[in-house]
This record gives sequence, structure tokens and C-alpha cells, in this order.
Amino acid sequence: MAKVKNIKVTLVKSLIGCKDGQIATANALGLRKIGDSTIQPENAATQGKIKKIIHLLQVENVK
Repeated sequence: MAKVKNIKVTLVKSLIGCKDGQIATANALGLRKIGDSTIQPENAATQGKIKKIIHLLQVENVK
């Protein structure tokens, strides 16, 4: 079986002033306030969410 790759996503900028869709995307990733981090599987759905709010995030690979 192939291992699922994971990425660590951290919110580094505030959601204040963002569009409702961007706030909803951050919440869907489990990010609610600055400094929150989550481990997400690296797949097409997650990549699409990250692309929508990349200007608010820091993304790292997890081993």
C-alpha cells in the first residue's frame, strides 16, 4: 500500500476582512485563528482549498 502524504497547514494572517468563501475555506481546513495548524492529506481537494487562501497560509511537508 502506498503511504498517504500529509502536509501541515498553518494560518499566519488574520481572516478579518476576507470574503465569506475564504473564511469558510479556512474553517473547513480547521483553521480559526492565527497560529492554528492542522495536518491534512495531500490530495486534490486539499490542494484546491489551499490555493484559494494561500496568501493567508504557511504550508509545510510532513514526514
